[in-house]
Amino acid sequence: MTGAQDEAGVFRALADPTRRQILEDLGGGELAAGEIAARFPISAPSVSRHLGVLKGAGLVTERREGNRILYTLAEDRLATCVGRFLSAVCPEQIVLRHTRRRPGAQSEGS
Repeated sequence: MTGAQDEAGVFRALADPTRRQILEDLGGGELAAGEIAARFPISAPSVSRHLGVLKGAGLVTERREGNRILYTLAEDRLATCVGRFLSAVCPEQIVLRHTRRRPGAQSEGS
């Protein structure tokens, strides 16, 4: 699979509002599959399929703890793919990102 095809999978995964909501929920930290499913008015198997798509796109990771499956947001993967796309489409935004400072950040000379 090429890099472009790989990234296309990320954007296909992001196309669904349920999957975007799952990613947003995982932004608060690791969640068990059952906790995720309880947040949606759809069946647990449907949520499981959405999690499978997100995992296949590399946007979430999973680990087993006993009989539970815990999911975590793969922040770097999401940021890299979306950032690469935005840099290609809006190259002037690169300058803005580099000049904007985070609170508490120090300049290179200090």
